[in-house]
Amino acid sequence: MQLSIVAMGRLRSGPEKTLIDDYLDRAGKTGRAFGLGPARVIEVDDRKTPDKPSQAAALRRAVPEGAVLVAMDERGKRLSSPDFADRLAGWRDQGRSSVACVIGGADGLDPALVADADFTLSFGAMVWPHMLARVMLAEQLYRATAIVAGTPYHRV
Repeated sequence: MQLSIVAMGRLRSGPEKTLIDDYLDRAGKTGRAFGLGPARVIEVDDRKTPDKPSQAAALRRAVPEGAVLVAMDERGKRLSSPDFADRLAGWRDQGRSSVACVIGGADGLDPALVADADFTLSFGAMVWPHMLARVMLAEQLYRATAIVAGTPYHRV
């Protein structure tokens, strides 16, 4: 099952991009034998999308066809890392070919996109810059593959 982070804007070279690339590479390698991965980022150009509805339309076009749509939103459900891993494994076991976690721009996601999502996930009540949210999501995707694989990366 392919794992995608679909995000508004482009991430330039720097520490955040290095971390994201590393975590997604690890996720792909760790999850491959367990049907999770590859993992990638799909960036959506935010220069032509001035408002939330136009951003939502661009994000929808970027989501792989048939993917489970996960909206990243502060009002979403808070999961532990093992629960997130279980959810990903459950979608895999249902035969879903892809999961796309969608991160909006600086103003978040359009409410209509959040309402249409298969699942809405939150990293907590705090608001995170969307570039840091990408890093945290990439790490959680890797952690989820590590949990499913039974590696010692995730410790209780």
